[in-house]
Amino acid sequence: MILKKSKTPFWASSKVSIVALLSLSMLVLSGCYSFRGASLDPNLKTIQIQNFAFQTAGGPANLSLTFNEKIKEYFQRNTSLKMTNSNPDLMFEGAITGFDVEAQAPTANDKGGLNRLTIRIQVKFTNAKDENKNYDQEFSFYQDFPQTQTITAAQGTLIPKILDQIVLDIFNKTAGEW
Repeated sequence: MILKKSKTPFWASSKVSIVALLSLSMLVLSGCYSFRGASLDPNLKTIQIQNFAFQTAGGPANLSLTFNEKIKEYFQRNTSLKMTNSNPDLMFEGAITGFDVEAQAPTANDKGGLNRLTIRIQVKFTNAKDENKNYDQEFSFYQDFPQTQTITAAQGTLIPKILDQIVLDIFNKTAGEW
């Protein structure tokens, strides 16, 4: 009797072998990378986010409301913390302190080729369980837009992007291990 050599690779001879090989590969690869993100103490249960006041000239009248809703929504969506108005474990308070438009990238005519909208927000964070994590810090971010466009026309797309980044920066400062 002559044995024929199979042209099929040894690992493809059965479905069970393939599943075992894939499972082993995933197990080995999962040890190579770990996700790091929110690292809030599991003893933290409640959060209070006071309304941030609008303490600057310029900008839309609803900017404070927009920011307040964005930060509350982000923490509710990305943590298990419950909103409260009394004796919170974590508390945020502060104010929108800057809404500035400045010319950037001057052209040959000494005019701005781009304008830059910068929003600054002062945040005071209090952790009732660990005062070493408290901070009082300014967060800011900007977006550029063409000088041919007015701030009124541009702010509808710029403000959400800027506020999203500031909220992310606040969250990372509070709960992230970057």
